[in-house]
Amino acid sequence: MNYKVTLNWDNEAKVWYALSDDVPGLALESPSYDKLIDRVKSAVTELLELNNIIDPNISINFTSERLEKVA
Repeated sequence: MNYKVTLNWDNEAKVWYALSDDVPGLALESPSYDKLIDRVKSAVTELLELNNIIDPNISINFTSERLEKVA
């Protein structure tokens, strides 16, 4: 199954954070975008298992958004 995870930038805290309606309990943050993706990949498998969701075909669709004021 394809699970959707949204990555957003918190400009005040200077971190990326991950949320998902598809993965119960997923809420992670990291100052590094790439490290957050790695953390999400590990956490999704664990959280699905903890929620008794058995899925041998896990894939994650990442979407991200970052708003920066330039003027």
